[in-house]
Formats: sequence, structure tokens, C-alpha cells
Amino acid sequence: MAFLPVAAAVAGTTAAAAYLDAKFHISHDLRMAKAAPDAKPTAKFMEESTKAGRILTYHVLEDQARIRPNDLFIMFEGREHTYGNFFDHVTRIGNWLLKDLDVQKDEIVAVDGGNSPEYLMLWFALEGIGACPSYINNNLTSKSLVHCVELCGCRYLLGEEDFRANIEPCGAELQEKGIQTLYYSWTFLSALSDTTPLPAERNLTSDLTSLNSLIYTSGSTGLPKGVPMIKGRELLIGRSIAAYLQLRPGDRMYTCMPLYHGAAHGLCVTPVIHSGAAIILGRKFSHARFWPEVRAGKANMIQYVGELCRYLINAPPSPQDKDHCVKMAWGNGMRPDVWPVFRERFGIETINELYAATDGMGGTYNPNRGPFTQGAIGLRGLLWRLNKGNVEVRVRIDPDTEEILRGPDGWAIKCRDGEAGETLHALDPNAQGLGFAGYHRNEAAGEKRKIRDVFRKGDLWFRSGDMQRQLPDGRVYFVDRLGDTFRWKSENVSTNEVADVIGTHPHVAEANVFGVSVPHADGRCGCAAIVPAEGVSVGAEDKPGTLDFADLARHALAQLPRYAVPIFIRVTPALDYTGTLKMQKGRLKREGVDPAVVGAAGDRLFWLPPGKDAYVPFGPAEWEALQAEKVRL
Repeated sequence: MAFLPVAAAVAGTTAAAAYLDAKFHISHDLRMAKAAPDAKPTAKFMEESTKAGRILTYHVLEDQARIRPNDLFIMFEGREHTYGNFFDHVTRIGNWLLKDLDVQKDEIVAVDGGNSPEYLMLWFALEGIGACPSYINNNLTSKSLVHCVELCGCRYLLGEEDFRANIEPCGAELQEKGIQTLYYSWTFLSALSDTTPLPAERNLTSDLTSLNSLIYTSGSTGLPKGVPMIKGRELLIGRSIAAYLQLRPGDRMYTCMPLYHGAAHGLCVTPVIHSGAAIILGRKFSHARFWPEVRAGKANMIQYVGELCRYLINAPPSPQDKDHCVKMAWGNGMRPDVWPVFRERFGIETINELYAATDGMGGTYNPNRGPFTQGAIGLRGLLWRLNKGNVEVRVRIDPDTEEILRGPDGWAIKCRDGEAGETLHALDPNAQGLGFAGYHRNEAAGEKRKIRDVFRKGDLWFRSGDMQRQLPDGRVYFVDRLGDTFRWKSENVSTNEVADVIGTHPHVAEANVFGVSVPHADGRCGCAAIVPAEGVSVGAEDKPGTLDFADLARHALAQLPRYAVPIFIRVTPALDYTGTLKMQKGRLKREGVDPAVVGAAGDRLFWLPPGKDAYVPFGPAEWEALQAEKVRL
């Protein structure tokens, strides 16, 4: 029986190892190290690719078409393309661009279309002839559309027939600027017949810092800015994400995120190609089509953004909710109140949350499988802190001026564990382009994202614009965007954290929180625009199925400090979103809480009067009382 002490010792050692791993996130850090851009396999791949001049995703696609020509690459609305078949179409389209349109090497060509295989074919055909695609948001019209097309300096705008109504009204203005609009369709592109191999001299290059393509910011704070996607960085991201997700041939990732945006671009398409996996592509998000398309494509991974998940759980329950092959949900922005409901309802083993930005640096990852790390955007374990803790810091910010606060010595003040602050990333002046590449033809905007002399003379840092909080155990949580956090009663209020609380009330389907100016008050007070849950109306409080404003106030007061409880509630049938389902606050902030303005938009206002504990209607009389200082908030 001597083996019993040995077995006990082994069990004890195993338990201790598991405890230390959980406490210090050791296995997570090791996994991240293997997938990091400077990991040996990736470094070797980059070195060999650079030496051969094959540093484009096009080259990786070409290799996959040779290695696995009969493997599925993309499925879309019943159409399937293998790697070999897809690359054949890329070649045909490349010859059309090269010979019929005379597209030159390094020329930028704007592409404006929806999710489809042909959109991807145009992307890689342009790469294959050494040109640079400029991905236009297909929702844009008028001034914003003209701005983006003109900004990239193109001769051609290739627009999808389905989006002619958005593009055509701008055709004459674009023509005056020397930009020709051509419309594409699957019927036209599939009929192209020239299969001559694209000339290698058009796509071979070893310049890792040269422009590969342009992706645009959402334009939520003004006209969209063009973000240069640099060849070396795009290759690194695709390779690293594929390694992190451990993608393999046979895996199938479903996405309905727009292909013009960095999320689908760098978190789905390029990693899938690097791994030889397949894309199950949705035209756009629809809660009615989402799970049927996932099932039809036998996807074992889905890509999400936060509000997509909220839409899915707000849909009526179905017996088929767990009838799928999905093992992992991969994306960003899942709200804490949605997280456990989404996992339980759809039976997803791993919710792989990340934080990243098209124009940002320093992504964080959280492959969550249980309650401990639920809600975190990333994990910073002991090994990471020892190796890289000096390149990412959080500093104190004045939310009114958005300036970094400095101590008596003139240097920035680092946040304590658990304290919210803006995340900064160290910039290496010698690694131009592979870190932050600025904005296309807008040097001033790029320089605003940089700050010098932060902790010592001459240092250089990138401002993320995001407020985050890191706990002592290494869990990192998103707090808010700069500009969304506001000050009320001399306290900083995070719109994101307040929205999480309001959104958990059973009568609320969606909540968008923002600060509004009110007469005779310093700072901004909180307002929550809410969409009632399905079946909930706004009327007499004593009727069943009516939004309970007294209970909503109790709910907020029980979970938030008084200064953070929204004073105003705006009830609206729908919230404004970008094409990637990010909430828009601009219009709501501008309209404020003037009942005439809000009423003209078809919405209703309620408020929490001073000293009261229930929301009541807010109309012209209450607004006049505020303006006349008869009521002070």
C-alpha cells in the first residue's frame, strides 16, 4: 500500500499546479507566447516570406490552392468554392483588372460592396496584381461616401450592383473628381475567362512597411479616417491569430461581419486562409438567418460583436438553440449581462473574447470557459507581466479635458490595480509601420494618437483612447471610450458600466447611456436610451406588460451610486448602430433632453426628480422648470 502516499503527493502537486496556473494565468501566457508575432515559428515564417518576396495574404492563398485545391474555402447562400476554384476566379478577375482597366502596381482601387465571395475575389485579385484595395463602408452615401473615395486617391470605384442606389447619386461628383464608377456582379465576374497566371513581378515584394490596403474607421466622431493596413502587419496578424485560435484544415468559421471592416478582415478571413480552414459567410447579420446559416455550414466557430449576441438572446427561445456544431464564439464586446445567458442558452463551451481596434495596438485575449474570467477582455498573467509589462500601462485621465494627469514631478501617474485609466502602448521609433501606421493622408490625426515624455524624457507612447481596469490577478476589463465617460457631481461616470446595469432589467432589451448637458448644472448628467423588451409597452403602470418605471429606478439605485444613476430615460423603438453593430451616441447627445426635440424624433422622456425613487414623465413643464432654476439637479 506504499503507493498511496505517492498518489496523494502526486494529487497534491497537481492541485497546487492547477491553483498556481489559475492564479497567475501561466498556461494562458504560454499559449499567447506561442502565438505571438515574435514566436519562433512565426518569426521563421516571416523571415522566409520576406526573403522570397511573398509577404501578401494572396501568396498564402496561392499556396493553399496548390496544397489543398479541393478543400472547401468559402460557403455562401448555397454556393461553395474550394481553394482551387476560388483562386481560379481570382486569377480571371486579376487579368480583367490588369488588361482591361490597366490598374497599375501600387494603385489604390476603391471597392464598395456587401459580403459575398466575389468581394473577396476582388480583394485578392487586386493584391495579385500589386494594387491596393480601399474597402468602403457600403452603408455610406452622399458626403461621407465621396469623402472616403476621394481620400484614397483612386481612379476607380468598383461598386456592387446591389448598392447602386447608395453610389449612383454621387456618380457625377465622383466623375468630376476623375473617379470612374464601375459596377460588378457575380454574373459579370464569373463570365471572365482569361486564366493566364498573374505576373509574379506585380506582387513580389519584401517591403514589409508598404501599403497593402485601406480600412476606414466608423466615422462616429466625424468623417471616417483611412487606416493603412501595412503588408507586414497584415501578414503577422493573420498568422498569429490562426496560431492563437489553433485553426486547422477542416475547421469552419461563420461570420456575418462586414468584410469592409477590420473584424472580419483580420480576425476571420486572413487567419482562415493561413490555416487552410473554411469561411461560412453570411450576407449580413439577421437573427432569423444566423443559426440556420451556422447549421447549414456546419460551422464549429462563430464570430461575434457584442450587440449581435444581445440580439440573439432577445429572440424568442427555440428548441434548436443548441442544435449546432459550435464549440467556440470568437469576437469582442460581449456585455457582462449577456455573457452567461448566451453561454447557457446556446451551449457554447468557449467564449473567446478579445480587445483590439483597426487603428490600435496591443490586443488582449480571454478564452473563457467558466465564471472566473467571465466578462474580462483579456488576461495579463505573471509571465506576460515579467516580459512585457513595461510596454502596456494604464494612466490616470481627466475625463473632461481627456488629458493625461501628471504628478508633481511632471510625469504621468500610473493607475493602481483595479483603478480605471487610459491604456497606453509603447511605440518603437525604429519599427515604423508595424506598430501604429497613422492615418492615410491625415498626418495630424495620427500624431494626436501619440504622446511623448510620459514617464521619461524622449519616450513615445500610443494613446488607445480606451479606459480599462486591470485587477491584481491579471484580469483586464473594458470600462469606456474616452469621450463616453462623463463627469457628474464631481464623479466620473462610465456609460458602459451603467448600461450593463440598466440592460439587466427584465423590461429592457437594449440600453445606450450617455451624458447630456442640462441648464444651470456643471458637467453632464446621465441619460439612458432604452428599447423595451419584446412584449413590453409604455403606458399606464398598472397594466400587465407595461414597463415598470418605479422598478427600473429601484433596480438602478440598488446597483449604482446615486451620481451614476441615469436621471433621464429616453424610450425609443430602436437604437442607432454602425455597420459593425457599435452603438452610436452622437445624435442622442446632440438632441439632449429637450422634450420638443426628443418628441419630434418619436421618442418619450422620463426622469428621476431630485429626492424621488421612481421615473416619471418629463415634458415641457418640467423642462421649463429646469431652465428657470425652479428645480436643481
